[in-house]
Amino acid sequence: MNEDLKRKNKRNNLIILIIGVLIVIGVVGGFGIHNHRVASQAAAEKYARTHFNPNVKIDGVKVGKLTVAKATAKVNKKAKNHVQLRNEKLVYSYNTTVPAIDEAETKAFFKKQQTKTPSDQAYNFTTKNLAVAKKKLNALKKAELTYKINGKNYQLKAKDLLNDVSYQDNKYRFGDTSKLTEKLTQIDKEVSTLHKSYEFTVPVGNKVKGKTITVENKTWGWGVYVKKARRLILQAFADGKTTFDGTDAIYGVGYSTYAHGYGKSNHEIGNTYAVVSLKKQEVWLVRKGKLVAHLDDVVTGTMEGSKGDQTPRGVWYIHYKESPSTLRGTNDDGSSYASPVKYWMPFTLSGCGFHDASWRTDWSKKAYLRGGSHGCVNVKPSEIRKVWNNISKNEPVIIYE
Repeated sequence: MNEDLKRKNKRNNLIILIIGVLIVIGVVGGFGIHNHRVASQAAAEKYARTHFNPNVKIDGVKVGKLTVAKATAKVNKKAKNHVQLRNEKLVYSYNTTVPAIDEAETKAFFKKQQTKTPSDQAYNFTTKNLAVAKKKLNALKKAELTYKINGKNYQLKAKDLLNDVSYQDNKYRFGDTSKLTEKLTQIDKEVSTLHKSYEFTVPVGNKVKGKTITVENKTWGWGVYVKKARRLILQAFADGKTTFDGTDAIYGVGYSTYAHGYGKSNHEIGNTYAVVSLKKQEVWLVRKGKLVAHLDDVVTGTMEGSKGDQTPRGVWYIHYKESPSTLRGTNDDGSSYASPVKYWMPFTLSGCGFHDASWRTDWSKKAYLRGGSHGCVNVKPSEIRKVWNNISKNEPVIIYE
């Protein structure tokens, strides 16, 4: 009996010992596992403080598990940081001359995605410069304006006229503007009055409205200053304007490059002008629609011989008025001349104009055929003030056969 009891006690003690050992092992193991978890947690938190989460992109470039410095370098090396508007679409490319991002912006993105420990949440950040460029180019793609000129309206849409546009350094950069140039050139052909022919009623005798003839603008008139218009319209598109005043980009030719006649009545001649008839050798001066002077014995450029001496036909304008003046030029035989005059009113760059001719003795109606001037309109000294007093700078001069 005692032996059995002893064996039983020994067995129980052994079981207790084993259980105790297992408990000790469990406790020690538990502490080890806990310490490992704590260490792993600390390591993960430390890693997350300096590295991007695994599923992060900047401008489409994967920067997961990279530091700010390495992410910045990778984005600058691989990001398509340049966007252009081409054929109504945004096209992305890599621009080696301009960094896509700096460390300050990368740090800002890092803070936005940062978690206590690494996270699988996906982020796709867009750099500020690229985001602004996309916004600006999308706005430009929708831009359109009304080009108003001489009573006509032309609708201009940026998407139809601009083929290569980028946005950089806070401003648009326009590449291919050939379509816009073509459009403005077309508009110029439609509205320009330079070298255009039209019917005009000239005086006869003492009547302002005499007969209707066909005249052609020479230096009189205006056209679209295409280069300037293109620059201003590009700026208007950039500024989001919806209308463009065409008069901001028109020009003239001759002594003055300002537009002549724009907006005037009477085929843009207005109601104040001078008329010269070569065949009749007469001059009419009209002011505010009324005939104020009529000279019926002037002498114009010599018709026979050198064509360079003929008074040019067409519609011109007075360049300036000068009193007194000395007219200088070359005779047909090559000799030079210098002729003093009291009143000088030129209307061509070649040197034709109104002036008194004290040296002239032949004032007959046929004097101009063989013995006329070098192209000027000679006026008797006794009548020159009628011209001088009734004509002003930039006023039209109509010369016809």
